[in-house]
Amino acid sequence: MMKSDESNILPSPGSREPFVITVGRQFGSGGRVLAKALAESLGIAYYDKELLVESAKHAGVNPDFFEKKDERFPTFLQGLFSFSMGVTPMCYYTGASSISDDGLYKSISEFLLHTSREKSFVVVGRSSDYILRHHPRCVNIFVHAPMEECVRRIMERNDAIDHDKALAMARKTNKWRADYYNFFTDKTWGDAKSYHLTLDSSLLPMEDNVELVKAYLRLRGLID
Repeated sequence: MMKSDESNILPSPGSREPFVITVGRQFGSGGRVLAKALAESLGIAYYDKELLVESAKHAGVNPDFFEKKDERFPTFLQGLFSFSMGVTPMCYYTGASSISDDGLYKSISEFLLHTSREKSFVVVGRSSDYILRHHPRCVNIFVHAPMEECVRRIMERNDAIDHDKALAMARKTNKWRADYYNFFTDKTWGDAKSYHLTLDSSLLPMEDNVELVKAYLRLRGLID
């Protein structure tokens, strides 16, 4: 697995220093909506599914492969043996394939580290806060909401899903995201200590949540 190097992500001397906002989120909390609205309000790039496409291009792999493995726990049945050295999980593969789960993570990491030198952006999930942990101008956010509010949002997005299906989907997706995050980092998904700012998206309208985050960015000196 690639280890990030702080010297590799600092901007060139004399350039305008870019900043990055990473957004972790519970399924159905509106974290993706907040991230996209925040990027639009700030006039900076936004990466979610787009990150998979760009990383796939970087790795020379069909984007569909990345989509199938997106934020999924590595597949041990494909020959993965892992152990933790206490800081960064180390992964070894005995199975043969065009790209491993670890290779997928490395491709995403390389794209984010490279892009963070070039421009400001908002990125959703994919343990991006950990990948960019040495970036001096990175703000890590986690968006959550009461489960019933998440279920309501999920049902609004898909009329064919009833309450029980939406609840099961939320629980399953949150477990996938937690397993992925906890495996590839030395932190805990959703734990406030893992982020700079956490917010309950149900307490304010989304446009106010955007303004709340922007106020925090101003206090950090990242925006005017």
